[in-house]
Amino acid sequence: MPKAQITIPLDIPDVRVLQTAVNERGEIIITIESTKAGTQCRKCGRWITKLHGRDEWVTIRHSPAFGRPTYLRYRPNRYQCQDCEGHPTTTQVLEWSDGNSPHSFAYDNHILLQLVNSTVEDVSVKEGLSYDSVAGALERRIETSVDWTTITEMEVLGLDEIALRKGQGNYVTLVTGRFRDGEIAILGVLPGHEKAVVVEYLRLIPQRILQGLQAVCCDLWEAYMEAVREEIPTARIVADRFHVARHYRDAADQSRKTELQRLKKELPKEEYQKLNGSFRVFRKHAKDLNKEERKTLRGFFAYSPCAKQAYDFREAFTALYDMNLSKKQAQSKFLRWIWQVEKSGLLCFDTFIRLLRHWWEEITNFFVHRENSGFVEGFNNKVKVLKRRCYGIFNLTHLFQRIYLDLSGYRLFAATTIYA
Repeated sequence: MPKAQITIPLDIPDVRVLQTAVNERGEIIITIESTKAGTQCRKCGRWITKLHGRDEWVTIRHSPAFGRPTYLRYRPNRYQCQDCEGHPTTTQVLEWSDGNSPHSFAYDNHILLQLVNSTVEDVSVKEGLSYDSVAGALERRIETSVDWTTITEMEVLGLDEIALRKGQGNYVTLVTGRFRDGEIAILGVLPGHEKAVVVEYLRLIPQRILQGLQAVCCDLWEAYMEAVREEIPTARIVADRFHVARHYRDAADQSRKTELQRLKKELPKEEYQKLNGSFRVFRKHAKDLNKEERKTLRGFFAYSPCAKQAYDFREAFTALYDMNLSKKQAQSKFLRWIWQVEKSGLLCFDTFIRLLRHWWEEITNFFVHRENSGFVEGFNNKVKVLKRRCYGIFNLTHLFQRIYLDLSGYRLFAATTIYA
């Protein structure tokens, strides 16, 4: 009984299929020839159509068919220029393949789609490729820097730092942008977080883009603020809400630590052990607590009224950020919060209050249009995951490519694309 067969289009332009076979390893081998007449002369650039012959057979990897590895086998055409001295020959340039690559563009795109939120090592194992073959697809197909000509309008610029090696102070700056349509893009990964590094990068951004910026969101790092004031004086500087939150939450948490140290000395061991788990519960928002967690927190607060005060003040400040306030209204409520904390005699927020007063305008600018660099924090978290997944990426060019791919890979490569 004959085997059932189907016919599917190869979906590659300007080729004719000569033969299709399956080898002993179950791989599909498709023999093709180009039907494109001519190519561009490598010397003079003119279009040439005089066929001179064909090169040796070339076999490249193509997109898998029915889960089987698939290869294209062909002999590249060579054309001769009748205008250049010596009549040099040129190998035909194909729209679906780079002559120096072992893959078709479609297969490179397939690799990159597999690489989104994965690792080079994992993809190399799944595809039966070498590590260098997968890394090569990344190098060939993903840009190493932003192309400013493709960007028309950008509303918000984000600056944030991240340590490549935890605890070693090896910081890089992530530059990100949010556009009018809500799209977010990685714009750069800078070596360090010093003012000079940021200034140098900001000067690379076209003036037409800088003039359209509404705000620059960044953490509470003086170098970022100074660089923006100098290079983008028209932009409103907004201190990122999440970095502000980190400071007042850490302040409240310091009260918890101090109180637990005191209680460990004062309470019997059995009583103190009942407070186990209170540190995890303390860090959660009140609205996110379940019944058992609320009970644990009440038990801790029964021994430490000042820890309860710190918790309540922390939650109250978070609530202010969640309110639909104008900048003026927010400043008024911040001042009242400061007055209440100082009146309470609680000291754990002293450092945060000084920080709040120092960055008063930048912090309360959040309430003008409620901008925040949460999208920058999203990148920051993505990089942290990427570092863990890939056992550390310290080459900034590769880091830019991997962030770009993780962010845009599905949009770019989910649909089959056979062209460069």
